[in-house]
Amino acid sequence: MNSLQHTAGIIFIVIGLGFDVFGCIGLIRLPDVYNRLQATTKCVTLGTCSILLGAFVLKGLGATGVKAMLAAVFLLLTSPVAAHALARGAHKSGVKLWSKSVVDKYKQDGN
Repeated sequence: MNSLQHTAGIIFIVIGLGFDVFGCIGLIRLPDVYNRLQATTKCVTLGTCSILLGAFVLKGLGATGVKAMLAAVFLLLTSPVAAHALARGAHKSGVKLWSKSVVDKYKQDGN
């Protein structure tokens, strides 16, 4: 492995860790479940995929690298679906939006 490849892998991992930290901060700081889902889904999906891409760059096309890419694809396919299911379930069970929320599309659509 050359120095440029190693540096690129470490950069992807550091960027991913940064996004994961911002997602965790959003989980703590944002006011309601819907805003928290938004922050965590976007940040943690991008952050974790970046970490997995960094692992792929570091490990190459070996078993570890391929598993990292498969995990990233799985994460990209399932994370938004899971967040949508959680938000819809929360809305159907009566979890209120933040008092300063502007629009409730689920309520407007009659769901």
